[in-house]
Amino acid sequence: MKKKRYDSRKLVPVAVIKAAAAGDPLAVQMVLNHYQGYIIWLSTRTMYDETGKAHYVVDETLKSRLENKLIQKILEFKVR
Repeated sequence: MKKKRYDSRKLVPVAVIKAAAAGDPLAVQMVLNHYQGYIIWLSTRTMYDETGKAHYVVDETLKSRLENKLIQKILEFKVR
């Protein structure tokens, strides 16, 4: 079985993770920025207008809840 290869440009650096876990607001923001696209993708909902045409919109409440949950988990994260 092949191991997955990860492009280092797509990963959050360990130093940023450690700083974010320690509570550094800039590091937390960097982690949030890294996951922003995924959070938006998870928060996208399909809405239909009166003619039945589909529109894709970001549910801002869900987006905010996901961001808050990520921040909570970052601050709870234990770095070895």
